[in-house]
Amino acid sequence: MNLSLRHMRAFAALASMRNFTRAAEHCNLTQSAFSALISNLESGLGIRLFSRNTRNVELTAEGEVFRNIVNQLLPETERALAEMQDYVQRRKGRVAIAALPTIFSALLPNIIAEFLRHNPGIELIIEDVANTACVELVRNRRVDFALCASAATGADLVIEKLASDTFYFVCKPDHPLAAQKRLSAAEIQKHPIIMFEKASSIRQHLDASIYPRQWARAFQVNSLSTAAGLVNAGLGATLVPTLGLSQFNLKTLRAIPVSLPINRRSLCLLRRKDATESVAAMEFIRVLRENLGKEIDRLVYRQALEM
Repeated sequence: MNLSLRHMRAFAALASMRNFTRAAEHCNLTQSAFSALISNLESGLGIRLFSRNTRNVELTAEGEVFRNIVNQLLPETERALAEMQDYVQRRKGRVAIAALPTIFSALLPNIIAEFLRHNPGIELIIEDVANTACVELVRNRRVDFALCASAATGADLVIEKLASDTFYFVCKPDHPLAAQKRLSAAEIQKHPIIMFEKASSIRQHLDASIYPRQWARAFQVNSLSTAAGLVNAGLGATLVPTLGLSQFNLKTLRAIPVSLPINRRSLCLLRRKDATESVAAMEFIRVLRENLGKEIDRLVYRQALEM
């Protein structure tokens, strides 16, 4: 037979109270429904668990054996179900996220704070890594999903565009292009710029936007903070996305909007095609879809006030 939690709770109530009426009330069942449940249990087991007469209800010898079994099973089953309810109600859980460092630093802090405010029991694991690492972490099931720039993903992954950003030319006020209101790729190509290493999503977008031509390179660096230090020292200019502008002191530098042949960089949610996300992960994705675009709008507004 299929022994259910209802069977065990009904049996435990009757074994304790030795009265059908009181046990039925304790289980919030009518007496007829309760009696049918006990009969179904006995029929399924093929034994009598209770001896009944007009005055008493007593456990049979087999009933005593079954009570010992239920006394062990019932608390563990109820504990397991209560724990699962904690996960369903998002009182417990774990969400592992990979994202580009610029997305983490510029967009995710407020989104994470909003999520944890409503789901304080959820553990968040974060990996701030480059675009290629985001893809591999999702593919190898080390994170639930990733936030990255658009990438070649393969048949096992799916990518969903959530938002986009644009690029700026950042330079010192004495740079030959500093007086321009907007710059084209052709204008910038006449001047050496600080570029990022080839695995960078920024570099990949910039190279693709003018392919097969190339940018004139002054330096190649790994991080936005290094590029910012070089620009601040007057050692060159650079091209960065909106999300990267927070690394630069815009009160002493010029940030000029750029029109590229591929002008917008997509910011995407990357997931495994066969993934079945946890309740907590699905809730975080819902919060992301609802708030990522708003965070970019707030960031652009704040940076406009500084420029």
